[in-house]
Amino acid sequence: MTAEGRRRRAVWQILLFSAGLLVLTVISAGSVYLVNKARDDNKWVVHTLEVENQLNTLLLEIRRAESGARGYLLTQEPNFKADHDKAVAAIVPALDRITRLTGDNPAQRESIEKLSAAIETRLAQFSQEMVYVRQGQVDKAAALVREAAAVDTTSLISSVAGAMIQEEERLFRLRTTNADRSQTFAASMTGIGSGLVVLLAAISIWLVRRSAQARDDAEARLRDANVNLEAIVDERTGDLREANDEIQRFAYIVSHDLRSPLVNIMGFTSELEELGKDIFRRIGGLTGVPAGGPPVDVAEIPLKDADKQMSADFSEALGFIKSSIARMDRLISAILNLTREGRREFQPERIDTRDFIEAIVSSLAHQAAEAQAEIHIEPLPNIVSDRLALEQIFSNLIDNAIKYLKNGVPGEIRIRGRTKLGYAIFEISDNGRGIDSRDHQRIFDLFRRAGTQDKPGQGIGLAHVRALVRRLGGTMSVSSELNAGSTFTITLPINWNASNRNADR
Repeated sequence: MTAEGRRRRAVWQILLFSAGLLVLTVISAGSVYLVNKARDDNKWVVHTLEVENQLNTLLLEIRRAESGARGYLLTQEPNFKADHDKAVAAIVPALDRITRLTGDNPAQRESIEKLSAAIETRLAQFSQEMVYVRQGQVDKAAALVREAAAVDTTSLISSVAGAMIQEEERLFRLRTTNADRSQTFAASMTGIGSGLVVLLAAISIWLVRRSAQARDDAEARLRDANVNLEAIVDERTGDLREANDEIQRFAYIVSHDLRSPLVNIMGFTSELEELGKDIFRRIGGLTGVPAGGPPVDVAEIPLKDADKQMSADFSEALGFIKSSIARMDRLISAILNLTREGRREFQPERIDTRDFIEAIVSSLAHQAAEAQAEIHIEPLPNIVSDRLALEQIFSNLIDNAIKYLKNGVPGEIRIRGRTKLGYAIFEISDNGRGIDSRDHQRIFDLFRRAGTQDKPGQGIGLAHVRALVRRLGGTMSVSSELNAGSTFTITLPINWNASNRNADR
């Protein structure tokens, strides 16, 4: 699958996940809302039924009070009196409950006020009737009953209570409809949500199966590519080793071939120097120095102005030739050393790094004392590596740190180390003259140097050090600023073993 295809698939998966999350959120929120609304609607339905029940109870208690009062008036039986008292005692609590339940309905509040007034009047009549009966004034009690019948208080109570029951029945129908609608919406929401979830799950399964198939195809192609890659890598590695061996043989042959004409140039230069002395001695003979006399330094031969200038130019030219020959000889020797080092097979061994570094520092103690430098060795991790290669690496870096300190400033060099993920990290830092950021890579190139060239060297040391570090399976870097010191960092495997020995050859 191409990168564009993978990107589109990732976008679709994100969109699908977002859509599923959105659907679940909407379904959850809608279901919670509808369930709560259905619960509220059902609560109001129950509320309506409770109001109707209380109104019917109130009417029943009033009728019981009426029946008890008339029975007691006619018979003076205590049972009728007890039944009447019990009914009267239940009327007021029933009225209070109705008042409390209908407090949210303005129309019912107006009806309850009328009902309360009528009930209060009827209760007063009941009370007066009972007083007349207890006093034996039955005629007055009967007259009061007839008066109450004329006023028809009981009918008024029944009429108001009936109107209230009709209102509650209307509310019951309305609230029942709302409750049914809410339950229907909740069920519909659940059904639709479940269908969407199933649909998204089906799409997800399809995408997962498609991704799995694409992954299997990619793995198959990767396995085929790895098989071909291993063959290509083996072939290229063989070619690289042959090219590396050829380069080393070429460098070795060139170095030897260059040394032969260099020796001839050195010999002819010596002969030319002797011939020049003889020539200027002869010239001096013309000015009073015997031509066949003992050897005399050219500078001591009395020469005229033009001849003296020619002698000085001749000596200067010979000096340039000699210095160039000496530099060329050093470069050829360095190339030979590099080719010999490239052919050497590394031998890993366990090294006590601190003792190893202390031995190198001891060998450089004289240079450090002359440079007024102090070398501090901090805790270092032990490693398994090639001793000679490590000695060349650390000797070169510590020697450079001493060599390139600032004049007149006490030098301070620190060597420290740590471990991380199977590697040992060594740092050699100093407070020397530093390196310009533009030269951080230049200093690792062969025969390239940076900064003021006031110290002897051919520009080979750091290039050789980095080559050794790479052969040991590590890396090398520098962090530095001008006049702020330098820190060289070397990362090496803690256990360099036979599996990566001489991997660069």
